[in-house]
Amino acid sequence: MCGRYSLRLDASEIEQLSGYDASVEQWERRDAFVPRYNIAPHSQAPVVRRQHPNSDTLVMSTMKWGLVPHYSKFEDKSLNTTNARAENLVEGGGMWASIKGPKRCAVVCQGYYEWLSKGKNNKLPHFVKPRDGRLMLMAGLWDSVVLQGETETLWTFSIVTTAANASFSWLHERQPVILHTKAALDAWLDTSSLKWNTALVPLLEPTSCPLECYQVPKEVGKVGTESSTFIEPVANRKDGIQAMFTKQKQAQAASPKKKDSTSTLKRRRSLSVEEVPSPQKKKATTTAAPDSDDEVEIVENPSPSPTKKRKGNKPKDDDRPKASSSKMSSFFSPKS
Repeated sequence: MCGRYSLRLDASEIEQLSGYDASVEQWERRDAFVPRYNIAPHSQAPVVRRQHPNSDTLVMSTMKWGLVPHYSKFEDKSLNTTNARAENLVEGGGMWASIKGPKRCAVVCQGYYEWLSKGKNNKLPHFVKPRDGRLMLMAGLWDSVVLQGETETLWTFSIVTTAANASFSWLHERQPVILHTKAALDAWLDTSSLKWNTALVPLLEPTSCPLECYQVPKEVGKVGTESSTFIEPVANRKDGIQAMFTKQKQAQAASPKKKDSTSTLKRRRSLSVEEVPSPQKKKATTTAAPDSDDEVEIVENPSPSPTKKRKGNKPKDDDRPKASSSKMSSFFSPKS
């Protein structure tokens, strides 16, 4: 399903609909939209639709994500309308029957998030976007209603989802319907007949447009959090754990292991019993803890190494192995 997406652009960039050779005449309720990297259900976000069913004029409207049907008296919080399954639109009936004909729209985004399940409590978020970096338009449905006791119209929308294509089935079994061409956009927004027609069915097929997908930070899973890193690959983060280990490995490869010099070995061999200070005169020594993390060597697969013992002699400070210095560096939720 599609349960989170990103649209962190200036209004002027959004209105241009780059890559679709289309323009909007106006933006309704523009001030209600706040650009975000992490748009979640119940947020206000822009959609593109026809100003009137029989008009070619396109307008952009800010609406609440999570469709509330026009016949509603109250907003039903238990009603899950974040997404609308393409199969339900084709089969007909249900709550979408009176909406799918006259009220189709396109949801504007830079890309959407999907979670890869790696176990019961381990889900890794991924970001999916057009490979060429242009805007993505997802097929949607919209509606409006004045709820009981209210005076203002509530505008809401839902994102249409379909089965994931072969390239993305490893990530999730569902994905949003993507209108990746001007022809697809025009066909979806053409509501002049006010009815659903079979010519729209091919648009609901899994997309074949070039997409890019990569893992992103888990913090995006928390509603309300915001960061530009949410749409950047985890592997590229300078503060990430992967980057830390990468830098560590590079540092280890660049500096060879320290070996005892020839003079030190000779000195050890020539050391006699008489030269060893008596226990009464010799001061006890302890290994000092490192002053900072920079003095600690992080090893991914530590293995014990044998140490040589000397008869009747404790290692001097100069003989103790020293820690090498290395710097340390690092479509969605529930099915619909």
